[in-house]
Amino acid sequence: MIELKHLSKTFQMKDGAVQALRDINLTIPDGMIYGIIGMSGAGKSTLVRCINLLERPTEGEVVIDGTEMQALTPAQLRQRRQKIAMIFQQFNLLMQRSCLANVCFPMELAGVKKADAEKRARELLQTVGLPDKAGAYPAQLSGGQRQRVAIARALATDPKVLLCDEATSALDPDTTRSILSLIREINQKLGITVVVITHQMSVVEAICDRVAILDGGQVVEEGTVQEIFARPKTAAARRLVAPSGGRSSRELASFAPDDHVIRLTFNGSSTEKPLVASLAAETGILVSVLSADTRDLNQKCFGSMLLRLPRDVAEARRAMEYIRTQPGVTVEEVTGL
Repeated sequence: MIELKHLSKTFQMKDGAVQALRDINLTIPDGMIYGIIGMSGAGKSTLVRCINLLERPTEGEVVIDGTEMQALTPAQLRQRRQKIAMIFQQFNLLMQRSCLANVCFPMELAGVKKADAEKRARELLQTVGLPDKAGAYPAQLSGGQRQRVAIARALATDPKVLLCDEATSALDPDTTRSILSLIREINQKLGITVVVITHQMSVVEAICDRVAILDGGQVVEEGTVQEIFARPKTAAARRLVAPSGGRSSRELASFAPDDHVIRLTFNGSSTEKPLVASLAAETGILVSVLSADTRDLNQKCFGSMLLRLPRDVAEARRAMEYIRTQPGVTVEEVTGL
């Protein structure tokens, strides 16, 4: 378990002090994939570097499996860091070393015999799907392949915690999905606790169990991914969940006097019964979708949608009545009926 208790970090700059983190309190259970998300400058990378003490907090405690990390001697800290691996946006591979030698590197530092290290490295390259790249060099690999080698290297010392600092930010969407799938697979097979630092809500919704939203160096919201998507409480959360603020240019424009427009908020309704289609099938009423920003999480729908109802008042009211009976959906009138 990772516990961050009243964690703060202040950097002393030429122009004065800059407080990067303020009174962070988080608990990350063993075996969880935990997301920490925020816009640029929110303090995400500083926070993840405080977990393994690459940055020492100005105040507060980092406790991992009951051990207060700041109380360790330098030798003890080096030992504990072998169980806290990290992967980065730019991969940080040694370009003069082959893939096999890159994966062997942390084992060399730990004093593992060369033959044992190479055997383990080949097993790890197999795990990440690159058994045929042992002799290749980083310059010969794609970005996704480089990140897979970096993940194999991170696993070399059998870590209990894997810290991912914007690990997919430099990758294209398809490669991002494959890397996230690999991280999820490693988490499930090995039981490793994964901390994902990202500015992309799509990464959080793809693999995270819980998420903390960081804004201005503070945790402003924390909960399960479904909770955050269904009911974002803070402005920072709403910016990340619905970057458009739940509005569209169509909504901001002036509607005709006889337009009947409503906004739906989906708070976990089933995706097995699409609302617009079921409305048409069960009532014969057709509506127009003006805008939609929805996501499917574990076969549940979250987000918002803007609908134009029929101009006939009676039909519009019947549509409203039907929609209000649907579980996990709330309705707000944009223009009156």
